[in-house]
Order: sequence, then C-alpha cells, then structure tokens
Amino acid sequence: MSVSPSLPTEPAVARPSAAEASSAVAPAASKPAGPAPDWRRLREDFPILHQTVHGKPLIYFDNAATSQKPRVVIETLRRYYERDNANVHRGIHELSNRATQAYEAARARVARFLNARCPEEIVFTRGTTEGINLVAHSWGLQHLKPGDVILLTELEHHSNLVPWQLVAERTGAKLAFVPVTGDEGIVDARRLEELLAPPVKLFAMVHVSNSLGVVNPVADWCARARARGIVTLVDGAQSAGHMPVDVQALGCDFFVFSGHKTCGPTGIGVLYGRQELLETLPPYQGGGEMILSVEYHRTLFKPAPHRFEAGTPDISGPIGLHAALDYLDMIGRERIWQHDQELAQYAYDRLAALGGIRLFGPKRNRAGLVSFLLQDVHAHDVVTLADREGIALRGGHHCTQPLMRKLGVESTARASFYFYNTVEEVDRFIEVIQAIQRFFAR
Repeated sequence: MSVSPSLPTEPAVARPSAAEASSAVAPAASKPAGPAPDWRRLREDFPILHQTVHGKPLIYFDNAATSQKPRVVIETLRRYYERDNANVHRGIHELSNRATQAYEAARARVARFLNARCPEEIVFTRGTTEGINLVAHSWGLQHLKPGDVILLTELEHHSNLVPWQLVAERTGAKLAFVPVTGDEGIVDARRLEELLAPPVKLFAMVHVSNSLGVVNPVADWCARARARGIVTLVDGAQSAGHMPVDVQALGCDFFVFSGHKTCGPTGIGVLYGRQELLETLPPYQGGGEMILSVEYHRTLFKPAPHRFEAGTPDISGPIGLHAALDYLDMIGRERIWQHDQELAQYAYDRLAALGGIRLFGPKRNRAGLVSFLLQDVHAHDVVTLADREGIALRGGHHCTQPLMRKLGVESTARASFYFYNTVEEVDRFIEVIQAIQRFFAR
C-alpha cells in the first residue's frame, strides 16, 4: 500500500518562507535578544539526520519520545570509554579519580542547568520514571496514610500516575484528579482551586503535556500548594530540554526529567529535590556506594544525594548529559523554546486548514508538538504511511490512556519538533498528510 510514488504540491494553503513563518506566530514568551542561531548549521551537528528512510530523506518528528544526539555528546561518550572508564568514588587510582571528577562535575552542571541551590539537590536516576518512583516510595511511604489525597491532573503520563497508584494501594491514600476541558486539554482552574485543599498531601503535575502540548502554569500551582502546606512534584520530561527551567522560581519541592529528551544519552535522568526534604527521606534502594558503614544488623547511610544512588551508577550517562546541557545552553533555551513554539504553531495552522482532521491541544501558546486524527483513518495507518515517505511520527496513546479515554479516542498521531527541525520539513509533512487523505478517500 503506497501513498504515492510522487507527491505533488497542492496550493490549497500558501506556504510562507521560514522568516515569514517565524514572524507570523508570536510565542508565549518575549523574543530573546540577539541574532537567532543558524538552525541549518546546527542540523550538521546531528549525524543521524543525514540519512534516507525507505529511499526518502529522513524527517524526524518524534522528539517527544526521544531527541537525537549531537556529535559532541557522541564524542564525549567515546572519549570516556577510551580514556577514563572506571568505577566512581571507590578507587584511588587515576582512572577512578578522573571518572569520579567527571561524574560529580556533571551533577554540578545539572544543578546550574536547573538553578538548584547546590549540587547536593541533584540525584541521578535512570530517567523521569525512576525519579517519580523514588519520590513516590521514599517520600510517599514515609508521609502518606489512610485518608490522605494525592492530587494529579488528567493530563498525566503513566510515569506520573502508576507510581502513585501503587503507593496509594500500600498506604491507604486516595488519588484525585484536576479535570481538563475539551480537546484543548486546558486544566479547569476553578476545580483546581476547589481540589487544592486538605487532605491533599502532594500535588504531582506535568509541566508540558506529551500528548496535547499544553503548557501548565506550574509556578502558580506550586505557590498555591505551598501556601497550603502541600508538597509538589513537577514532571519536566517535556520541558527541561525545550525551555529555561529555574526550580527556585518554580517553587517546586521535586522536579524530574530524562537525559534522552535533552540531547543526552538514554538511561540517565535527574531528580531535583529541595535539600531539606531529601535529607529527611530514607533510601529508595540498598546496596554498595550509598553507605557510610555496614554491620551485619545495621547500616549507616550517606547524606543525600548519594544515599539514593545505590550500586555502580550509570557513569557515562551523566558525563554525556553534561555535554548535552552545555550544547543546549550554547544555543540558548529561550531560542529553542521560541523556535519549537513557532514550528508547532505553523504545523497546527497548516493541518487545521486541510479539513477532515481533528486537532488536539491548545490553539495557541502550545509546546512543540501537534496531535491529530484524520477522519476515518486510524493513527497507526497515518504513522505507517508517513514512515514510507521517510517521516517519523508517533501513533498511539502516548502513555496517557486515561486522557485518551477522556477525549473519546483510542489514540492519536503526533508530530513533535525540536530545534533541528525546519519549516520545509513541516511543508513536506503536510504534503504527505494530504496524500494519505487522498489515499483513504478512494
């Protein structure tokens, strides 16, 4: 089943130049000062983008699932394994010293990236999922009891839902959800105000929805929660690599993100926790490295963050993440955020003009992704046919099954963007979607 051997350009929608597209869509934040980066030159930093898929140039629009890696990250990982590979903290030989210094330098770099008060507020994890599980089990099992409430939104990824379900079952706490309204998925502010009250003990919220592109006002929510003595956790998986994040300005107690969505390696993540909170929490796992001393019947643990990093850690992951964060800040996260928003708005507007399509998420001020359904076409069929044209999309429930049911659908197709994507790629994507519509209209 082929979409078309050649896809003619259809003049139904005028296609502006890259410069015109950038000026046509106003981002939510003010434009950063200074000259814009040379986005086309930055694409040269990503070897994976320069290939063909099924004989067509690759267009990678699955960045909400994982980002691609610049050459500097790849080379940093290679150098570590060629020169410095050794276990950290335990050795006194030169390679171990180098590895330890690089590992702890990465922790300090993450602290600067998030504007944490000190490196001791940064815990390395395997990703966003493990960071939330750590808080759920270490903080949750210590503080939650029957009758307490864990407040979430209806936008949450399974990673910020299933761990709280497990902890609620063990502690007798209950889950409550702030509802969202319509296909735009905006959180109902009135219901939030009603629900954000005792017996709520923790409010865990997504910063940017991976399914709808909604950007939540988490600083405001954290301030409201703190005024009521409620602990807060922000899921920053979709925000940390795309916009400036200042955990002190957000006022959150915990913040989590994954390295692989920020141009870093897979298998490395970050949990930020306020130091005074981390110091009160018991270890999440037990083993070597996180101990001060061990007897047969008793163990004394290291202070945070090391008490939460049992065993040999992922050493190359933080080192690669360090290089990725340097790279992102070299570009400027304000610039990245502006670029992503403009590209997503352009894609949204062009899709909206096609007809026979259902769009999800806010009409304006969205993050860098667009979710949609073609009339009478399953999302998986859209993604399969797009793949034959070299375009990598995502189709499915995006690990937000309850949200999909709320919207009355099983799945959506999703195009998600990053700074190495272009207006021309969006134009090609629109041509392919038009061809898919023609194919199923036969």
